[in-house]
Amino acid sequence: MSPGIDATHDPALRSWVDSANQPDGDFPIQNLPFGRFRLGEQPWRMGVAIGDQVLDLRLALEARALPEELEPGLLPLAAGDLNAFMALGPGARSALRKALSGALAAGSQAQARLAACLVPQARVELGLPCVIGDYTDFYVGIHHATAVGRLFRPDNPLLPNYPWVPIAYHGRSSTILPSGHAFSRPWGQVRPPEAEVPELRPTARLDFELEMGIVIGGANALGEAVPIERAEQQVFGLTLFNDWSARDVQAWEYQPLGPFLSKNFASTLSPWVVTLEALAPFRRALSRPAGQPRPLPYLHSEADAAGGAFDVQLEVWLSTERMRAQGLGAHCISRSNFADAACWTVAQMVTHHTVGGCALRPGDLFGSGTLSGPRPEQAGSLLELSQGGKRPIELPGGEQRSFLQDGDEITLRGLCHRPGAARIGFGACTARVLPAVTR
Repeated sequence: MSPGIDATHDPALRSWVDSANQPDGDFPIQNLPFGRFRLGEQPWRMGVAIGDQVLDLRLALEARALPEELEPGLLPLAAGDLNAFMALGPGARSALRKALSGALAAGSQAQARLAACLVPQARVELGLPCVIGDYTDFYVGIHHATAVGRLFRPDNPLLPNYPWVPIAYHGRSSTILPSGHAFSRPWGQVRPPEAEVPELRPTARLDFELEMGIVIGGANALGEAVPIERAEQQVFGLTLFNDWSARDVQAWEYQPLGPFLSKNFASTLSPWVVTLEALAPFRRALSRPAGQPRPLPYLHSEADAAGGAFDVQLEVWLSTERMRAQGLGAHCISRSNFADAACWTVAQMVTHHTVGGCALRPGDLFGSGTLSGPRPEQAGSLLELSQGGKRPIELPGGEQRSFLQDGDEITLRGLCHRPGAARIGFGACTARVLPAVTR
């Protein structure tokens, strides 16, 4: 079903890149995530994060530092085209991972040639890791769905279809931004509670959503359903994802068809894609709440139920303009875990998405939906943390927040660690809110 554990995961493995051996780093040699970067005005190219460096895969190809048989895969990466590399399939990805692990390991004969191919991450601009075609946002976070449902339907928070269907809606890929980009507070139609007529205005209830991004690497033909036993072969890896939301706009527009302007103005994606191979040591059994029905047969396999969840610890950090002016660091406002929050696996999302014949393509992106934990302080949005704005959260320096203000900056972080495995991380997924553009 999934990539297994091999020598590339050995926690004792060390790299000749010294910064990759720091115990609290995100990018040890056991990780090797892919990202797209450039220096100044140079063309975009693909790299692999190792410690605080980026291994430039174009320079690695030119230096002939990797086995010659990998050249068909290195050529699109050297050109900055992760989509074309993903289309080569899991075998190409796995082969390159093993070669990179050996070449970057301490004592490697490739060190002399690859050392000149490293670029400090601090010097590069990181972009979206691939060209994103279609974007689908799922709603698999059961604690989020329950908490939000309880705000509006106290006696019946989950609708009858929720335990049976991996709920999702189609999003807007043109406004997915790479980490580090700011965006303007969006406008939308809002109807205040006391008003009979709605008005157009900037949102006053801007929110973040803590999500994982699932990058599709494989294609299926139109009309071809992907069975759950093969579903993970379509997946390249995972990222961090923030699906910003205008809650007052959403409340007015979402019936009967769901979100529109409240979700299409900006979403932020982290620049590094952590492959399924790197995540192999951090698999867990899917944990569904007691009393939920067994999924329909097309959504169930014993292997997926036993190891289809990923143990990714997630954090949300908030920094306000005033905090930065006072020299205060960002404040962690929530912690949760992908495996604890989701009631559907990545494979189930892929299978359900294609069961009607939908064709997926390399570079398509799934959002997981908001990943809140079971406790109130583990909420993955301000809508939950502030209980719909009724209980603002307290911040260092005396500020409060029910929803985001101009100048606020949200950073998502994710990491995996367990005994017997090397700690790996996802880097940062960061964006700042700018004032609304005058209309």
